Amino acid sequence: MTVTRTELANHIQAAFASGPATRDNMLAYAASSHARPEVIAALQRLNDKPYPSIRDLWHDLGDLPVSN
Repeated sequence: MTVTRTELANHIQAAFASGPATRDNMLAYAASSHARPEVIAALQRLNDKPYPSIRDLWHDLGDLPVSN
């Protein structure tokens, strides 16, 4: 099953609660929310930099569909 932006956002939304999130922050939130391995793999493709919001991820993960 393909990872979608909606699924990814559901697992990492809380990482942005107090401001920008890094790849490691998002990976930790995804792991704690029991994300599928495919979601973790998508996050691992991100650059190691702070992302101000979830919308900023789509530049680096533009191949992910919005939903199924």
